[in-house]
Amino acid sequence: MKITLIDRSDPAACMTAAGLCYNAKDPYKALLNAIECGHESVLEHCKFTFLVEGVSRVLLAQLTRHRIASFSVQSQRYCGADLELVIPETIIQAGALKEAQKLAEHVNIVYDHLLSKGVPQEDARYFTLQGGMTKLTMTMNVRELRHFFSLRCCNRAQWEIRHMADEMLRVCRKEIPFMFDKAGPGCVSTGCPEGKRSCGNPRRDEEWN
Repeated sequence: MKITLIDRSDPAACMTAAGLCYNAKDPYKALLNAIECGHESVLEHCKFTFLVEGVSRVLLAQLTRHRIASFSVQSQRYCGADLELVIPETIIQAGALKEAQKLAEHVNIVYDHLLSKGVPQEDARYFTLQGGMTKLTMTMNVRELRHFFSLRCCNRAQWEIRHMADEMLRVCRKEIPFMFDKAGPGCVSTGCPEGKRSCGNPRRDEEWN
């Protein structure tokens, strides 16, 4: 997995918005107060764009549930399918890597055979594996990023999208620290929202610094 920040907008727009809302003389302090009070609509005026490479289509299915975002995904229709797989560590730990690789090799053979028979890529892709790698460009505003991190940096999130969210949060904190202070799962700020389903192993804020 590789996460690259390729663009971000100036947070000054958020400061201007917060200053306007409160008729404040100091827009920076107004923005800090807005974040502290949960008035996060002003954060929608700043956005981040990431290039995400080497993730699976399992992750993609989860990621695109975050609808306040823009996604551009490498097309299997025009570019063909990437037959390289993301391999979960649990497969290796279970001693099942060879069996998994054998299945993947058979799927790849079937995919290539379909293409050789004149089946278009857009139809042959139906017989590829969800673990196949893909790449995408994704844009989210700061408010949605903070929401994304609250869900996907949680220990209960699926491991691949959690690793992605962790790396994105590290990048965001480095770029604009004050906007992402205490961003992350509830256990680093307001407390775990999972109740009885809590993992019982709260994360530490310094993990993303």
